[in-house]
Amino acid sequence: MHQRLLLTFPEYRDQTERLAEAAGLPWREVELHHFPDGESRIRLPSPLPPAPIFVRSLDHPNDKLVELLLAAAAARQAGAQRVSLVAPYLCYMRQDKAFHPGEVVSQRIVGRWLADHFDNLLSVDAHLHRVATLAEAVPARHAVNVTATAPMAAFLAGRFERPLIVGPDSESRQWVAAIAARDGFDFVVGDKQRRGDRDVRITLPPQDYRGRDIVLVDDVASTGRTLLEAARLLHAFEPASLSVLVTHALFVGDAIERLRQAGVENIWSCDAIPHPTNAVSLAELLAAHLDFR
Repeated sequence: MHQRLLLTFPEYRDQTERLAEAAGLPWREVELHHFPDGESRIRLPSPLPPAPIFVRSLDHPNDKLVELLLAAAAARQAGAQRVSLVAPYLCYMRQDKAFHPGEVVSQRIVGRWLADHFDNLLSVDAHLHRVATLAEAVPARHAVNVTATAPMAAFLAGRFERPLIVGPDSESRQWVAAIAARDGFDFVVGDKQRRGDRDVRITLPPQDYRGRDIVLVDDVASTGRTLLEAARLLHAFEPASLSVLVTHALFVGDAIERLRQAGVENIWSCDAIPHPTNAVSLAELLAAHLDFR
């Protein structure tokens, strides 16, 4: 028996199959059954190797987290000596402090849950803004946060000769700068004022936007309001093309439709979260960091 086995869930089968091929590892699927009352019945493949690696992105996390933690605990009971998790999208990382009295700091709590069940964690562009490393949020034996900027940059280099990379706000600077640096692309970063979950204001710096192939880049698109406001401003400059590229594609509600209406021609994402916009595979990136010790 191979010492390591990738264990995936039904909605993440395609991504796990690509990862298994890139890493040269076998994979099996965790069997799920949902009862009418919302509970889940979980069945793991048998027998399990000493070091199973669960693979599941934790978007829409409330059900997925319960199923994942149950599966990890069952793997331990079945004799697994080292249990790891590849979660390209990691949930509950944004609430890293109490902004108002009584607010739950979910990052610490969920991070502790994960650390209690998994020896190793690998994630991609986790939403970390007030902690320096993923290990501070998830105190597992090894907690690794890698960035998708290299495959994103390679994807863009094959499509545009001299694009202008635009980050909608200061939080996006690290991704925008890294992507632009790979091939010497120009980049700018805007300024954002957030007044609510769906109310943002963007200011862009002076730049010759007209006639350029412009690519808006961000780590995550949820409501899409930040990207939408930036796209509306940029569309007024009559660029040659206007595109969006994100690591994590949530795009809730009518986000895609609104971006199209704002003049965005191409909407691309990494396959961290399964979505129709997936265009950039993270399999090679993740495979390069699977050597958990």
